[in-house]
Amino acid sequence: MILIHTPNPKEVAAYLDLFRRALPQHDFISLEQLVQPDAVQYVITWGAPPQLFATLPNVRAVFALGAGVDKLLTRDDLAAEVPIYRLLDGGMAAQMAEYVRYGVLSYQRHMDVYRRQQAAGEWKMLAPKRPAQVRVGVLGLGEIGSAVAQTLAADGYTVSGWSRSAKNVAAITCHHGADGLAALLADSDVLACVLPSTPDTQGLLNGERLAALPRGAMLINAGRGDLLDEAALLALLDSGHLRCAQLDVFASEPLPHSHALWAHPGVTVTPHIAAITLRDEAVSQIAANLVRLAQGEEGAGRVVRGRGY
Repeated sequence: MILIHTPNPKEVAAYLDLFRRALPQHDFISLEQLVQPDAVQYVITWGAPPQLFATLPNVRAVFALGAGVDKLLTRDDLAAEVPIYRLLDGGMAAQMAEYVRYGVLSYQRHMDVYRRQQAAGEWKMLAPKRPAQVRVGVLGLGEIGSAVAQTLAADGYTVSGWSRSAKNVAAITCHHGADGLAALLADSDVLACVLPSTPDTQGLLNGERLAALPRGAMLINAGRGDLLDEAALLALLDSGHLRCAQLDVFASEPLPHSHALWAHPGVTVTPHIAAITLRDEAVSQIAANLVRLAQGEEGAGRVVRGRGY
């Protein structure tokens, strides 16, 4: 038996229909249909309610309906020996590339400056820049980050990337480790973060590292909110060291109405929409993993708990 749960009942119904079509030999149920907790072997979820896994004694694996698994890893009701599988893409890489590309293009064409000039009633043309004149640094070179970096490189931007360990991505200057991060920051007119939340990445974008960006740089954060010191970002925007920011994720979500980020003229706020799981893609990937596990094979996207992804 396979349990599917998200906080949205309509979404659960849609997933039940898709999974039943993909794997008619399996028994898929919603939380409302659960009458035999000990019969549940797999859970497919996003936003599982507290202590859910404590009621399911025979769970063999959990599948996340998203790339981020930080909330699953911090649960006290999910045994450490239970494998967690994340989506490697789920249709999110192309969306993330679009989101970052929009921000970089806005920076290149001075759209953030023109919005401020509009508010002030100021008519002033700015000198154009070619894509090759804009240096973009991408934090995170996993499946999604590599796709973002290569998309921007194909657009003609000068792209570098950073990851915790050494990586080789075609057409991208790759950095890793502490020294590599310092080098990337110093050479990034636009810093685009697509990192997951892990013990190593939490607080990564603190005031010191943000200040290491060139004067007039832009920050795009589409990774996780706990990577960024929001107060330090605001201070650097107010001082003029940073020109603008495009933020999709926040330390507290929804972003509180009173937060200064909402009204700051240099900040664009979006409600965690940079890359949303596409149902058909997610179902295809998870269904393939369920088949592999049934055949005694390892599934794709198994999370290494020590790394956090």
